[in-house]
Amino acid sequence: MKEVELRTRLLDLLNTHRTGALGTLSEQGWPYVSMTPFAVDFKNPSLLIHVSELGAHTRYLLKRPQASFMVCAREEWAAPVHALPRVTFQVEAEQLVRNSPPWEVAREAYLRRFPDVEFMMDFTDFHLFRLNIVRVRQVTGFGAAKTLDDADVRRWLASDRTDPLLRTAQDIRR
Repeated sequence: MKEVELRTRLLDLLNTHRTGALGTLSEQGWPYVSMTPFAVDFKNPSLLIHVSELGAHTRYLLKRPQASFMVCAREEWAAPVHALPRVTFQVEAEQLVRNSPPWEVAREAYLRRFPDVEFMMDFTDFHLFRLNIVRVRQVTGFGAAKTLDDADVRRWLASDRTDPLLRTAQDIRR
């Protein structure tokens, strides 16, 4: 599959889905997976999550920043599930310091996608994390899996600031 098609499929997946599965490691080293809303930071090509300390995944990220984040297409009844398009990012989670310039940029990007959660940005038990992309594995269909160059993926995100990913949650529901 050509780069332009991989790029288009990846961006389409990120555009049409607002949640992903976040995989962290518990204090005992066990995998822990939770569903987490995400946004894309185009200025610092990465994924963003805004999570509460009430969630175990947040506590785990604070202790072990190595994580995984998967976005998967929705199932359609009677369609083969083994061919579902999906992408898995191995990431290094970076907790952003509240009110710092990087936090402000991430906050703006997150609220573009989820304007209805602006009130939660002031909750001190919530943290903005940048998920810095380390490795990317994309599946575009049955038997069609490819490890992507992480630098290419970051370049795709950075060069696509006018992409529909900027649409808000309300736009996506229409």
